[in-house]
Amino acid sequence: MANNDYEQRHLETLDRDLGRFSALERATSYANRPLMGLGVSLVFIVLAGLIAFYLFGNTGNTVVVVIAAGLGAYMALNIGANDVANNMGPAVGANALTMGGAIAIAAIFESAGALLAGGDVVSTIAKGIIAPESMQTAAIFIWAMLAALFSAALWVNLATWIGAPVSTTHSVVGGVMGAGIAAAGFAAVNWPTMYKIAASWVISPILGGVVAALFLWFIKSCIVYQDDKIAAARRWVPFLVGIMGGAFAIYLSLKGLKKIMKIDFSSALMIGLGVGLLIWLVMVPVIRKQSQGLENRNKSLKKLFGIPLVVSAALLSFAHGANDVANAVGPLAAIVQASASGVFTDAVSIPLWVMAIGALGITFGLFLFGPKLIRMVGGQITKLNPMRAYCVALSAAITVIVASWLGLPVSSTHIAVGGVFGVGFFREWDAQRRMKSALISIPEASKQPKEERRRRKLVRRSHFLTIIAAWIITVPASAILSAGIFLGINAYMGGAG
Repeated sequence: MANNDYEQRHLETLDRDLGRFSALERATSYANRPLMGLGVSLVFIVLAGLIAFYLFGNTGNTVVVVIAAGLGAYMALNIGANDVANNMGPAVGANALTMGGAIAIAAIFESAGALLAGGDVVSTIAKGIIAPESMQTAAIFIWAMLAALFSAALWVNLATWIGAPVSTTHSVVGGVMGAGIAAAGFAAVNWPTMYKIAASWVISPILGGVVAALFLWFIKSCIVYQDDKIAAARRWVPFLVGIMGGAFAIYLSLKGLKKIMKIDFSSALMIGLGVGLLIWLVMVPVIRKQSQGLENRNKSLKKLFGIPLVVSAALLSFAHGANDVANAVGPLAAIVQASASGVFTDAVSIPLWVMAIGALGITFGLFLFGPKLIRMVGGQITKLNPMRAYCVALSAAITVIVASWLGLPVSSTHIAVGGVFGVGFFREWDAQRRMKSALISIPEASKQPKEERRRRKLVRRSHFLTIIAAWIITVPASAILSAGIFLGINAYMGGAG
């Protein structure tokens, strides 16, 4: 008996020791994970510089191009860490995709979008933010683009660290504007374009939120609140998936296929209508088969929205790769062109190797640093399920289409996050409305402690305020950073000269 007690105590002691070792191993792995990410990122940045050195080793501006390639790689890593979360966050938050699956799909489709449909000719500097002829020499132009690229990357890195999804395109725009002002004064800036971009700060998230909320209202009214939910789903889900398919066909026709072919708005609408009708007809028997045997409850409906949500996330990633990557590496392409030819007033064509740096950088950044923002967008702003996440994805496509028709520059980041806020605030409003209709006493609820009432909110106000603040200061912050960096480079090069 004594031996048994001794063995039991020995085993308990051993278990405690093994538990301590396991905890130590987990703590070590968490401590090493950031170091591993930083190490891989540094290797990628160095490799980008070596590629530039190999391609431009015989030119007089080799050092400048190598530095620019490294900064371009750094910028691409930050895009992967921050911007891609907007496409994948809702699907992950709704449990339609695992984190690993989301990263794999995003890496494939972002790269495909960048390499296959990206890299079309961009207008002179970041879509006409500053007049290139205002720059006195090619050297000043190159220094300005270096400052813009570095400042945008720094700002997106900081935003990722604090957990705020921001627009990388707006970061680049702010960087170009700040460097342009420092180099050639306020007159160099195309202010009408800047006013449009400033207006998009308000228009993008509001439009995205309203569209997402309207679709969620439609789903709840026509399916969720019906007595026979499965019969209602058989009627309406194929229609909704058809709308999604048509919207993405229009979206990709306008935004994702510019390099392959030019499609005007009316032609894109006809393509979208045809694709939408075809998908609707195909989905009718598919949804009927999927819905067989499902119980008449809300949980059963989630199964019917899972596959459309995954497809929408992939298509959003492809379109994002085709558009935003080109904007982000545009300053690098401008530096390469100016360094190779001395010409900086012509339109900038993005070389394939520059797009490859952008595509690979996004993949590495997403894999190493993306999960933080994906979790935040997908689950920490408001709770998402497949139906709510579907509304966010559909809102992103439709809002971009409407903005293109109106000629408004909008941010895919602002639209997607605005859609998440939209479904969250709609849920709050709908919950309060249903409480009133159920004759629950509102005066009693209002007597609850303030902390309890705040806890019952369906949108986390802290994230809302942090993200809105980051959006507002993105362009000014990156512009101030860029101006300071440009003045530093100019002073150093002037002193060296």
